[in-house]
Amino acid sequence: MIGRITAIGLAALVAAPAVTPAGAHEFGFAGLMSASNREDLADLTLASGKPVAAEPYELKSGTFYRIKIVADGSAELALSGGDFFRAIWINEVVINGIEIRPMGVHSIEFDEAGEALISFVAIVPGSFTLSIPGSSGETQRATFNIR
Repeated sequence: MIGRITAIGLAALVAAPAVTPAGAHEFGFAGLMSASNREDLADLTLASGKPVAAEPYELKSGTFYRIKIVADGSAELALSGGDFFRAIWINEVVINGIEIRPMGVHSIEFDEAGEALISFVAIVPGSFTLSIPGSSGETQRATFNIR
């Protein structure tokens, strides 16, 4: 009887998935937000008469990104893009050294010169835009393609 129980126990151990410590995956203890999975994107620019982005951003789902929005104060400008913000998980928005961890964002508006740093993980594949509300020009938006 004991031999049979031992055999069943050994079979269960062999069939069970291996339990590994939290840091055993390839990203380390920080997981998806580790430096090895992080990419800094080119800045977004908010300035009267200037393009928001030089070219479309090509993102990979599951990768951790940081992007800086730089406003020169030449006009009161915002970037809006609810679809983009719903397609990503925002880790934090840093403004003047203050870290904000929002549940959701629809737009970011600058009344004067300043910077905001957004760190996020791309999630939902597709093509999304951040644009200056009320503008229709191609240069007044940034396109993010998530694969």
